[in-house]
Amino acid sequence: MPGDFLRIPPFPGHRATPLAQAAHGASTGFDVAALMATLRRERVGGAFWAAQPQLPAGRDVLVAPASRAQLHEMLASLTPLERERSAVLAPSTWPLPDGVQRLPVLCDPWWLASRAALCLCDRNDDLAMVMALQGVVLRQFGDARDQIAALTEALDGQTYTDPFTGEPWSVQQVIAQLGEWRRLIDANRQLDAVYGVARWKRITADPLLWDGQGKVRHRATSRPPAVSQSRAAIWKSRAAPGLLGALTASGTLLSELEDGFIRSVGLGANCVPPLSLICDLSGVYFDPGGPSDLETILQVSDIDSTLQKRASSLRARLVQASISKYGQGGKPLDQPNGVRRRVLVTGQVEDDRSIVCGGAGITNFLLLQRARELEGASWIIYKPHPDVEAGHRKGHIPDDEALRYADEIARDVPITSLLDTVDAVHVITSLAGFEALLRGKQVTTHGTPFYAGWGLTRDLAAIPSRRTRRRSLDELVAATLILYPRYLDPVTRLPCPPEVLVERMANGAARVGSSLVFLRELQGRFQRLWHRATGAR
Repeated sequence: MPGDFLRIPPFPGHRATPLAQAAHGASTGFDVAALMATLRRERVGGAFWAAQPQLPAGRDVLVAPASRAQLHEMLASLTPLERERSAVLAPSTWPLPDGVQRLPVLCDPWWLASRAALCLCDRNDDLAMVMALQGVVLRQFGDARDQIAALTEALDGQTYTDPFTGEPWSVQQVIAQLGEWRRLIDANRQLDAVYGVARWKRITADPLLWDGQGKVRHRATSRPPAVSQSRAAIWKSRAAPGLLGALTASGTLLSELEDGFIRSVGLGANCVPPLSLICDLSGVYFDPGGPSDLETILQVSDIDSTLQKRASSLRARLVQASISKYGQGGKPLDQPNGVRRRVLVTGQVEDDRSIVCGGAGITNFLLLQRARELEGASWIIYKPHPDVEAGHRKGHIPDDEALRYADEIARDVPITSLLDTVDAVHVITSLAGFEALLRGKQVTTHGTPFYAGWGLTRDLAAIPSRRTRRRSLDELVAATLILYPRYLDPVTRLPCPPEVLVERMANGAARVGSSLVFLRELQGRFQRLWHRATGAR
């Protein structure tokens, strides 16, 4: 229907109110030609998330009846040649004449319009509007009307609301957001299966992996696929030993899944589900052994001034709100007195894939030793990784050993609060190095993280020869936080821009809890007590 032409896709579990409401008052007015051009470019309106069936060769006459009676009327109006070329959007319970191709009732109208030469449909069908926008020959039933004029009137007769903030939106802003959702859904259409996403993660991961068709196609990681697949998304750290080999042997292209860089309020090790996700088609950002989508963006993409300005604002908000990967930091710390250089050394999970792939053989203990050698008489602060401190992961250093090289152990201080009080940071591959760059700190990398090699850090490990471009900090932020990950609004459960998630975190509205989270936190407390009592790593 015209008044419902611009609507939110039915993402799994979303809680949003409709984008449009009937307007009461004067027309807002807009440039009709420009708006129609924007709709054509973004290919949104109607059920754009719906099925995209393959039409057999020569089937370019579409029949979309609103009732059985209209179906008979439409078919009777076809010439013999048109009938041979016809495909009908009809429920499986409706009988069709021999030789007529059946299509799902709910299809992406833009997909159909790009393949149709003639369309027969009801005057009130969204499909009629899309066909008219795309210039497809249209036969309307139930009386004809000017579809472009009807669409213009409908769009101008609505008020629009930002689903994330509740603030008024223009129709252009609505179309821009629908376009972002379309690009996400279209990217997910190429995934035949998803492996390795734990059940506790799916409540937030599924909206980011949904392809418009029913449930996300999760598959067991314990056995190879029963049928051939063209591409699958996989969380490799959770894959059964033989699965990767079986998928590769079958010719399946793999996209890697990982948590995003602004992840959640709480730890993944405590089973807090992620609010951002990475689906990398060419590799993964933390493995310098091969290219990744992020590396390619940084190496070849044109990041224009508008996007850089957006990245600058996002960076400023992250710093101002003390937001890091696992939520919001604490209150700012008092800047210590004195002129002694202060250096933060951040521990990591030593069996994490980022260390295995890009850690250059450096352990947390070796990192501390090397930092002391390089920093001389500087005041060195060692911060263990939160997952290690939570008692779930490898990389613990007993305090007496750490204090041979560090002057201080910052165990319970948020990373963002610490970063504000230091001059420099030493990391293996830690995201803390990236967060330090956001705050203008000097960063030394002992491994090869994704942000090394672009001219912003002192790099002690080998840098891939692929990384030849020099980037500004705002270009790095734009690529890393805007262009590369996917984000979910924890309130509406809709995919969202990073700025929305950052504001939820800043305002204390981003926590996603469960009984499993509580149990994991309790288990971690017992394990921490054991570590401290026994000195075990």
